[in-house]
Amino acid sequence: MERVGDKPVFLTFDIDFVDPAYAPGTGTPEVGGFTSYESLSLVRAFKDMNFVGFDIVEVLPAYDSGEVTAYLAANIVFEYLSILAAKKKD
Repeated sequence: MERVGDKPVFLTFDIDFVDPAYAPGTGTPEVGGFTSYESLSLVRAFKDMNFVGFDIVEVLPAYDSGEVTAYLAANIVFEYLSILAAKKKD
């Protein structure tokens, strides 16, 4: 955040960043990755950035019969949208 400052930011969140115990539905599982809590905390920590866009990639529902990955992805998008809504309110 120090490096970016107030410049426009586009964030791509790659779900395979998350440990497969929390996001098994991805093409490149990374054992030892972040937990879902850590991932959501990370997105929340970016709240002061000047976002112009956001996407989430590598979610493969066919690899996740319990839909855990899709739920996490949806929550990550919700956090991002909440950041935008809070900024708009201010």
